[in-house]
Amino acid sequence: MAALVDLIDYQLKNAKALSLLLSEETKAIASRESSDIERIAKEKMTLIGQLQQTDKRLSEHQDVHRLTDEAPLAQKVADVKSIILDCQQLNEINGQSLQRAQLSFNKLNNLMQQSHGKIGMTYNAGGQTHTLSTLGTNLKA
Repeated sequence: MAALVDLIDYQLKNAKALSLLLSEETKAIASRESSDIERIAKEKMTLIGQLQQTDKRLSEHQDVHRLTDEAPLAQKVADVKSIILDCQQLNEINGQSLQRAQLSFNKLNNLMQQSHGKIGMTYNAGGQTHTLSTLGTNLKA
């Protein structure tokens, strides 16, 4: 079984890495770098998985009581909890930013589709609308 100190140090390292990654994600969202956002999402899931696994190993460790009994270990646990709480808040903010960006994209896409549809629209002899995708593009002079 891994040493308790090593496990809590690993947990702290992963929590800090997640915090940095979320800050990087914020910048990627602001600059609309979709490839970076996708890469970061994958890395984020890996780190969260590692945090969960380590948390499980810590809870099942035979010396788990030391995490609350010994001041240095208790401080590391408090640090991990604080970082994770900050990560949850930043992740929520990033999620809201992504949702707003998606809404903006959808609105723009709808406007573009509507605009495209109106360009080739004309009326037939019966007064019904008719869309021509070749309107004005097949002229021969």
